[in-house]
Amino acid sequence: MTFALTACGGAGAEDDGRKVVLTTFTVLADMARNVAGEHLRVESITKVGAEIHGYEPTPGDIKKAARADLILDNGLNLEAWFAQFVADLEVPHAVVSEGVAPLNIGEDAGAGKANPHAWMSPVNAQIYVDNMVRAFTDLDPVHSAAYRDNAEAYKTRIGAVHDDLVAALSAVPADQRALVTCEGAFSYLARDAGLTEKYIWAVNAEQQATPQQIGAVIDFVRARDVPAVFCESTVSDAPMQRVVEATGARYGGTLYVDSLSEADGPVPTYLALIRHDADTIAGALAGAVR
Repeated sequence: MTFALTACGGAGAEDDGRKVVLTTFTVLADMARNVAGEHLRVESITKVGAEIHGYEPTPGDIKKAARADLILDNGLNLEAWFAQFVADLEVPHAVVSEGVAPLNIGEDAGAGKANPHAWMSPVNAQIYVDNMVRAFTDLDPVHSAAYRDNAEAYKTRIGAVHDDLVAALSAVPADQRALVTCEGAFSYLARDAGLTEKYIWAVNAEQQATPQQIGAVIDFVRARDVPAVFCESTVSDAPMQRVVEATGARYGGTLYVDSLSEADGPVPTYLALIRHDADTIAGALAGAVR
């Protein structure tokens, strides 16, 4: 685990005495809370529904980060704004994707770079959890045993979600095992579930879909007779609706990647996010649009 700069400490004392862990987006925050338990206060820089790739930190974000005791970021070039965000802050940070074997983006401006959405694989998510344990132990060694115990229990639950995901998507007929989305955010999930991935743009920062990109997806859907296509919650589905109109494929539903929902929404936790996406994909590809 690599740390940058030096800790300023004491951020949590203003509220309840706990040290504060600040994550770059809500998915990481939920994972971190499961590891931290009651011993750390975990917050997210971005709010529910925010698009993470092109996020622009506010002055309030800078103040919040300066008071934190630890910042967690995904890495793998997800948070393009992060380096400048922390450049002048004397706060340690940890990269939670460290140790993940990245899959590379195959198309568009990002071709050859690591696909940053590694948390979409529950197998990778367990690596994230281990990295959080190390970071929290360095920050607060008194509660190291609790962090390890919390992590092991959480990893067991993540493993069960992985098994359910593979089982749900294994029921999709072989000739329909294609996942067509707006963003290329599902490479790791598709790998785990044995799906062929196709997308309009590689990352949401490039979300101005060109006629060529849409045309390539239309050709793919027609050639594979793909029954359903999808888009993500943080972007407009208008480009994918053009694919639907041109091919007759169904719009299979909204998938979640970069952000959780509110507590009363469909994906208030990371585990709920993976379950929702797996059920939505499997149901739509099998003919029951969710």
